[in-house]
Order: sequence, then C-alpha cells, then structure tokens
Amino acid sequence: MIVIDGETLKIEDVVRVARFREKVKIDKKVLPRVLKSREVVEDVLKGDKVVYGINTGLGELVRVRIPKEKVRELQANLVRSHASGVGEHMPEEVVRAAMLIRANSLMKGYSGVRVELIELLVDMINADIVPLVPKYGSVGASGDLAPLAHIALVMMGEGKARYRGEVMNGMEALQMAGLKPLELREREGLALLNGTAVMAAYASLAVYDSYEIMKHALVSAAMSFEALRATDKALDERIMLARPHPGQMKVAAVLRELLKGSKIVKRAREEKVQDAYTLRCTPQVYGAVLDTVDYVKGVVEREINSATDNPLIFDEPISGGNFHGEPIALAMDFLAIALTDLGNMAERRVARLVDAKLSGLPPFLIEESGTNSGLMIPQYTAAALCTRNKILSYPASADTIPTSANQEDHVSMGMNSAQKLREIVENVKYIVAIELLCANQALYFMGASSPAVVAARRAIGIGKMDRDLPYWHLIEDIKRKIDEDKIISAVEKKVSISL
Repeated sequence: MIVIDGETLKIEDVVRVARFREKVKIDKKVLPRVLKSREVVEDVLKGDKVVYGINTGLGELVRVRIPKEKVRELQANLVRSHASGVGEHMPEEVVRAAMLIRANSLMKGYSGVRVELIELLVDMINADIVPLVPKYGSVGASGDLAPLAHIALVMMGEGKARYRGEVMNGMEALQMAGLKPLELREREGLALLNGTAVMAAYASLAVYDSYEIMKHALVSAAMSFEALRATDKALDERIMLARPHPGQMKVAAVLRELLKGSKIVKRAREEKVQDAYTLRCTPQVYGAVLDTVDYVKGVVEREINSATDNPLIFDEPISGGNFHGEPIALAMDFLAIALTDLGNMAERRVARLVDAKLSGLPPFLIEESGTNSGLMIPQYTAAALCTRNKILSYPASADTIPTSANQEDHVSMGMNSAQKLREIVENVKYIVAIELLCANQALYFMGASSPAVVAARRAIGIGKMDRDLPYWHLIEDIKRKIDEDKIISAVEKKVSISL
C-alpha cells in the first residue's frame, strides 16, 4: 500500500503503482490543509475579488470575468475544451502514474479542491480504471493541459477508459467499479488540468528504468572485458580517487566486483598495458551517465512532490508559474543525451567483438564464417538504434512555440522531451541486449569467467551457436529478461551491484 501525503512520494512508489498495480491510500493526517485551501476558495466566492481560473477565463481569456452563476459551468467547459489530444493512446502505466502524481500534488493543499476529488482519483487508480489519453497535445506549459483533461473527463463520467481490459465510456467504467462521477465545483477543473503530472509520470518511469539499464550495461561491459581480454588496470581505485566523481567511482567499484576471480582478466593484467577507450574509459563514461541519472532523479522526485498548479491557494490565491515544465524538460533532455552515449559505447564494444582483427576471435563470433554470417547483423541493429537515439537526443526544450494568443509566450515542450526519452530507454535496452548476446557467444571461445559473469551467462541461457539462426528472437528474449530483472537477480546472488 502506497500512502500519499504530498511530501514523500518516491519514484519507486510511482513504479509500484503504475507498473505493478499496488494500491494507494490517502494520509488523512494531512487532509486539514486540503480543507483549509478549499475554505479560501469558498471565501473568495463570497466576495467580488477577481481570481484567475475561478471567476475568469483562461490564457488570453483571463480578461473575461465569469458571472457567479457560470463559475461551475466554466470548470466543466474547461475540461471538455482542453480534451483535444490526438494520436495513439499513452501506455497504461504512464496514465496510472500521472493519476497518482496529480493526486499527490493536490494533497499538498495549495489547489483549493475538495477531498472528494482526490478520493475519486485514488479510487479510480485502485479500481484500475485507466482513462484513454492521446499521446500528443501537451506543450509543457501550462503543464499538461490536454492529457490531464482526458483523465478529468472520465472523472466527470465522460470520455473513454479501459476497465478490466475493456474500453468503455467513462460513466460506464465508474458505475461498473461502484464509483460516482464528480460534479466539478469552482476551481476544480483547472486544478485537475494545470500541472506537470503526465510528463513527470514519463520521467519517473524513465529514471527507474535508467538505473536498471545501468546495472545491465555494467554486466555486459564486464562480459566484454573478458571476451576482449581487457586488463582491469584502468579500474584501479587509485585512478578513481585522483578524479573522484561519484558515478565514476561507483562504476569502477562495481566492475571490479563483477570481474573478481576472472582468470582471463588476471592474464590480461600481466600481459597488457592498456585497452581501447570503450573498455578503458568505461568508468569515466558510464560514471558520468550514472551521475546524470542521480541528478535527474532528484529533479523528478522534487517535482512529483510539488504543487504545479496555478493559481496556488495560500491564505489568498496567488498567480504564478509552477505549471511550467522546464525543470522536467531540461532533465529529460539531459538524460536522453546520457543514455544515448551509454548506447554508443556499448555498440562500439559489440563492433570490436564481431571484428576478428580487433577481438582475435572467429569472424562475427561463428566458427564456419562465410557459410555462416554469425552475429554480423545484430551489430547493424545496434548501430541503427544508436543513430535513432542520436536523432531523438536533440533537446526538445530548445524549442518553444507561443500559445493562447501570445499570453503563454514561452513553453517547455517537456512532454516531447519525456516521450522521446521513453523511446531512447527502450532502444538502449536493445543495444545492451545485443552486447550481452555477443559477449556471451564470444566467451564460449575463452577460458573460465568470473563467478558473476558465469551467473549472468546462466541467466541469459543461450548456448554456443555453431550455425546461423534467426537472431531476433534471442535479442528479444534477452531484452525481456532485462525488463524482468532476471539477469541482475542472478548476478546479485554472487556480487552486489549497488548504484
């Protein structure tokens, strides 16, 4: 059970709810601040004060004063008009994560909503009602308006949702789950729409997966170290202490553990002075990637525990810009660049493994080469994915297009940053899977491996290949094991991979 209080939500909690369907509970101890912010809204309604989104239009329409008898109608109209997304639907895990993050943000007590609204969001998560949210439509300021509107539609008993595997209208989904639709009151429509919850959902899942990628990439690197008879001199702790970046030190330490007991590396230590950069500089490159993941994790965990609404309700409503997605946009673009380069280095080791002149192994890691092409084309696939990642790693946050008649004249494009990062994450998993495949085959031509590498190879579960076969299903199988954490689980029975 994940308890939300607006302050302590972790990325791991988001993943448990979004991916593994753990239940959610509201921390009732913090409800007084939610009630207090609602009281402020009610007090505003009694007077003549003009407050954005309560008794005004939105965006450029801020100058339009809404009569008291129309303020509730405004909220429902906001949701309907903003539900303008297009394209394929977002993954269910992203939508579930977004619902959790939005509920957690509203728990901070700065949005002026009723407790019933937050309860319905949580009840929908627990009932596994997943609104159908189109992929495209958010420019990342004011927050994720269009995607969040599609979620809010279902809360109103409109729109479309998936419930128990079936797509149905929002009202039907709520009724089948024993829930009642919400009749939005003053301020509540805008409170549901105005925030960064959807891009933060993508970001949370990407950060979690990035740590898993790092662990598998270190295992595949260790296997390539052995297969290419690399020396571990470059992993010496003294070198790391001379340039003490935290990630670099952690990566070197993990690689030393993974290679402990390797007779291959021991011989190389005695025979070799140094290796190519893609081996020797692994701590420096992967360490910088790890430092990036750590930095982005901090940004994302602050964001999912923040009030990203406008206006915010203190003892009075105050208009501001916490909805702007720039913190997420820049962080996602940074992580995209880092993961792209991790993939670049892994692919270059694959290229060395299949090149007989560089590896000293049979061409393309097959004994009867010529008749057999061996692992030639998996390297092509890795190269294609690397180039795709380079295209995707162009920063979306470098772009902005003014909206709402230039009232909203700078936007973050954070949703684009987050969505293209999701594709990069998947591509890098495949690149690492290809390195694991190639290194595993290469090691059949070598001597005894380290205990950790032996454990990894057993988990990979692919025997020596003596003739060609369709390699795609082997790559997919290893990728599935990466997703299911089976390889790391096996390795961690021998050594700790603590990042």
